[in-house]
Amino acid sequence: MKRFFKKLFTKNWELKLISLILALILWLILIPEEKIFSEKNLTITLETHNTPQGMELVKKPLDKIDVTIKAPNRYIDQITPTNVVAILNLENASVVQEDYPLNETMISIPAGAKATVIRISPNTVNLKLEKTKQIMLEVEPDFVGEVKEGYKMVWRVVPDQVLIQGPESKLKEDYIVRTSPIDISELTETTTFEVDLILPNPDVRPVSSQAKATVTILIQEEKSEDRKTGNQKIRKNNLSP
Repeated sequence: MKRFFKKLFTKNWELKLISLILALILWLILIPEEKIFSEKNLTITLETHNTPQGMELVKKPLDKIDVTIKAPNRYIDQITPTNVVAILNLENASVVQEDYPLNETMISIPAGAKATVIRISPNTVNLKLEKTKQIMLEVEPDFVGEVKEGYKMVWRVVPDQVLIQGPESKLKEDYIVRTSPIDISELTETTTFEVDLILPNPDVRPVSSQAKATVTILIQEEKSEDRKTGNQKIRKNNLSP
């Protein structure tokens, strides 16, 4: 029996090896590409959607994560970081939760690619939400220089207050909305400026689309009694509407 099997495998072994190789090649040629799978590692974008109304995302999660995709060879080259994205739905998020798990259902892959996600790293991301706060802040012009000798000025800004909103930790009662700088050193007559509003913190924003203010400056010659008493040369909101 042993001699039989030995003879079976050793007799004409060169021909048998060639036949085996040819059969393997033929199998690889004829098998559909849909039946052969490959894996691909990608670094993709993580997006956050549906932040709850009345809340602010103050600590954002990682903007990139790593995934491993398994797909048929026919489609594997079509799967790239440009058409695969992870979407974290924050619809049910809260201010007390900071760790959020990631799973394969959050990975968006091109339709028809017949791909599956077999690994996500990291599989948990950290973020922080805060309640939205609104506050009315005073608008103050930012004057540069001084009025010329012998002149005084009064001014009015419209609007003189702006409603601002943002994360509650980023808004404080003593904040002021300033304007872009206004040079008053060469003014000798009443002038009106349209200026930008500069918010006290990049994390806050106006509730309305108000982005500019109008500052009207009235320049007057200083009377002799003003010089003697040392009256202020700049007075706030002393113009009649």
